Amino acid sequence: MPDKNGMERCDCLCVHEDIVDKVQREVPDEEVLYDLAELFKVFGDSTRIKILYVLFESEMCVCDIAQLLNMNQSAISHQLRVLKQNQLVKYRRDGKTVFYSLADDHVRTILGTGMEHLTELGAAK
Repeated sequence: MPDKNGMERCDCLCVHEDIVDKVQREVPDEEVLYDLAELFKVFGDSTRIKILYVLFESEMCVCDIAQLLNMNQSAISHQLRVLKQNQLVKYRRDGKTVFYSLADDHVRTILGTGMEHLTELGAAK
């Protein structure tokens, strides 16, 4: 039932010890949850999301990404560095050219699930 501020609250005055104990055993340590929050912060930047999304479609070099996103190469390189540090992208050299791609299927799943969620939200409006 909502309180005077419109917030949901529990009307029962009992704690369900069995549920609390079970969940408490399953919740990761504070440090792990902090690291997870930091990972999600990386997804909070629209430029990084654009870069991840183009890499979702194809492996690309910095020049191609800069052209596609209408940005300068140094800005793209800076964001790729952040994405590499967070193990969201990987790279390979081909001569003097460095090609970037998504680090693994987990990154692909995060992006795909996010887009699926937005699509469902749009359909529900």
